Amino acid sequence: MEVAYQTAIGKKRTENQDYVSVFRNQADQQLAIIADGIGGNRGGDVASAMAVSHIGFLFEATKFDEYQDVEKWLRKNVQDENNSIIEKSHQYDDLQGMGTTIALTVLLKKRMIFANIGDSRGYLLRDFELHQITEDHSLVNELVKRGELSKKEAINHPQKNVIIRTLGISSDADLDTYTLPLEPGDQILLCTDGLTNMVSDADIQKTLLQNISATEKCQQLVDQANTAGGLDNITVLIYQDDEEVTN
Repeated sequence: MEVAYQTAIGKKRTENQDYVSVFRNQADQQLAIIADGIGGNRGGDVASAMAVSHIGFLFEATKFDEYQDVEKWLRKNVQDENNSIIEKSHQYDDLQGMGTTIALTVLLKKRMIFANIGDSRGYLLRDFELHQITEDHSLVNELVKRGELSKKEAINHPQKNVIIRTLGISSDADLDTYTLPLEPGDQILLCTDGLTNMVSDADIQKTLLQNISATEKCQQLVDQANTAGGLDNITVLIYQDDEEVTN
């Protein structure tokens, strides 16, 4: 699988509080993880960097390749990282209230695991159709699930950015996980809301369907988000089959 990622500050922010990286463990399995820091000038960039780098470093020391072991490991280490972020925020006044979303995928031999906390997302493109795998932990999404708000109304709702679950804010880091079979031709997209608030799923799908490299797709998606206003930091990560691009 070819992997590429890109992060950009956008057009309105003064700093980039997103963080992204890819790691490989001793059984040659890969972890890709993105994070969107929360807290403005109060340490959002610190929280996102901690979550990605710490979880990734610990993953590199593992040897497992069974999805049940991975899910158990993820839950424990994400909870531990949540505790670390809270502890760090209590040590320094300028870090109080910091937190971060995370979205990740682990690629095994025949399976993939998505996991998330917050409103950063994981998507799967399969058979020419884009599917959002993760569920946003946001106030607006809860209202949609309860039938109090339509999906159309949710798009421009004034409380769209209110997140109800994050790392670093609450003592309970409740991680959602999704395990799926990995099939030939699959494409995986991880992204922060700086992309999804600016670019529709339909336009994301059009970009992913192009016969170009993952690097070029990342650049195009970032450019589309900036063209639409670039109101937030933008981070995208794409996995695609090495054979996807023939030109």
